[in-house]
Amino acid sequence: MRIRITKGTKDDGIEAVRDDGGRVSSRFPHKGPVPHDVTHLLVERELGMSDGFWGKVARGADPAELGEMAKAAGHASAKRAQLPDAEIVEIVQAERIVESFEAELWSDGTDNESLRAMAAAGCEQSLVPMAAMSDSALEGIRAELRAFRDRWAMLGEGQSVELVWPEPVTVKR
Repeated sequence: MRIRITKGTKDDGIEAVRDDGGRVSSRFPHKGPVPHDVTHLLVERELGMSDGFWGKVARGADPAELGEMAKAAGHASAKRAQLPDAEIVEIVQAERIVESFEAELWSDGTDNESLRAMAAAGCEQSLVPMAAMSDSALEGIRAELRAFRDRWAMLGEGQSVELVWPEPVTVKR
C-alpha cells in the first residue's frame, strides 16, 4: 500500500492506495513532532504487527472509522474498563507503544527500559498483553522516528512524504 502524508496548518492529510487499487483518505490533527499515523507505521512494521492500524487499513478499513470500531469492540480506557474483543487487541497494543514513543520524542529520551515500562503500564490499563519489543527493534524505531522528524520539520505546508506499507520507510538522513 502506498501512503501519502501531506503537511497542513492545523491538521495533516493521509491518502492511501491499497494494493487492490482501492483508495482512502482522511485528516488528522497535529500531534507532536511526527504525525501520529507515521509513528504507527514505524512501530507496527518494526514489531511485525500486521493487525494494527495500518494492517487493517491495508485490508479495507477506513482510518477515520477505526477509533469508533475500537470503542465498539471494548477498547479499555479509564472510563471504559472492559476486556477488548480479540479483533482490536493489536490496535490497542500499538496505540500504547506509539504513545510511549511520542512521549519519548517530546522529551528526547532514549531509555529502552523506561519506554517498555511506559508501554506496559498503558497496556495493563487497557487490559491487553504487552507486545514483545527487543532492544534492536526499539532502537530501529527510534532511529527511523528521529530521521523522519527531521525530514518532516523541513517540509512546508502542502508538501508530502510518501511511505509504503509494509515495506521499510526510506528516510534520507
